[in-house]
Amino acid sequence: MNLDWTEEQAELHERLRLLGAELGHDLEERDGSQRLQDGDWKRCAEAGVLALPLPKAYGGAERDPLTCAIAMEGLGHGCRDNGLLISLGAHLWAVELPIMVFGTDEQKRRYLPGLHDGSLTGAHAITEGASGSDAMAMTMTASRDGEHYILSGSKRFVTNAPIADVFIVHATLDPELGFTGVTAFLVERDQPGVSVETRFEKSGLRTAPWGELSLKNCSVHASRRLGAEKQGSRILATTMAWERALILAPLLGTMRRQIDECIEYAHSREQFGQPIGRFQSVSNRIVDMWVRLEQARLLTYRAGWDLAGTTSSVFSEAAQMQVSEAAVATFQDAMQIFGALGYTKERDAERNLRDALGTRISSGTTDIQRLVMAEKLGITGRAGRPVTGAGGRAVVHPR
Repeated sequence: MNLDWTEEQAELHERLRLLGAELGHDLEERDGSQRLQDGDWKRCAEAGVLALPLPKAYGGAERDPLTCAIAMEGLGHGCRDNGLLISLGAHLWAVELPIMVFGTDEQKRRYLPGLHDGSLTGAHAITEGASGSDAMAMTMTASRDGEHYILSGSKRFVTNAPIADVFIVHATLDPELGFTGVTAFLVERDQPGVSVETRFEKSGLRTAPWGELSLKNCSVHASRRLGAEKQGSRILATTMAWERALILAPLLGTMRRQIDECIEYAHSREQFGQPIGRFQSVSNRIVDMWVRLEQARLLTYRAGWDLAGTTSSVFSEAAQMQVSEAAVATFQDAMQIFGALGYTKERDAERNLRDALGTRISSGTTDIQRLVMAEKLGITGRAGRPVTGAGGRAVVHPR
């Protein structure tokens, strides 16, 4: 794997960095009111952000996963609105991507153009009140009725739900089948039986809207089923591989910007007659911040590289775990360097920290990432368990 950016990747990174710097002008007010900036979303769509991974046949840019990671890192470097970045990622990796991979030609034609040009917003509905980390233990049901399925149940903590036009909804054909009965559907907001409630007051990522989706005897035509019956677990696994690898790529840019600000402050702030950067308690902390960022970047790039292949990899989970934990530690360190100033809204550190804490929970908690990695590495596997192959890929070997 060559980690040197191509000229095209460098240009894309810089172009999105400059775009990001123009976004989030009213962030403080919207963070208080928990409101997404519609205009910023549209500007990202116009700049091609939502078209990055899509095939050219549907108006996309057809960028490979590694290039997508580099591009989103640039956007995060310029953009201070972490909630917007998470909302964009949820739309890209949990809605566009599964439609791109598992959708029929008709479904792709119906949804992908609008999803990438900003006229449609997507949301991925999987979590229920009693099923968090155990996502497949769901109670939302889908009963076949001729050419339709009747969906009933509710999903919560759905990113983008309050603004979504189309939902990917997972439901079970029979709760007794467990994960083998789960099937995915494309549900449109204006269908009878669909309701969305916004009632979550979040600590961080407040500009990424959350909501609860309720379906009551909602009739969905079989043509809106995503993939085959009982293929929901495979669709979710593919979605999670992409989302865990790439949704936090913007945080790499955010951490880089925060480190740069800390270095500048360490030069300009004087105590005891000298810049605070000359004190090891400050300089060592900034060095640790830089090392964590580089570790997180390498894992993210490796995860992006592996997504272009065909073999299952542990690097998606490793990237999500490392980036989220590195971000929390980095923003904590930034607050320490800025002192009392870092605890105020005058600096981004306090909001960045609140936002980063949420990334340790979404797309599976960091504890779940470790459990998945342990299984992929063969630590907790049984017969036919996956073990680490060359380059860290998980390769299945029979006993």
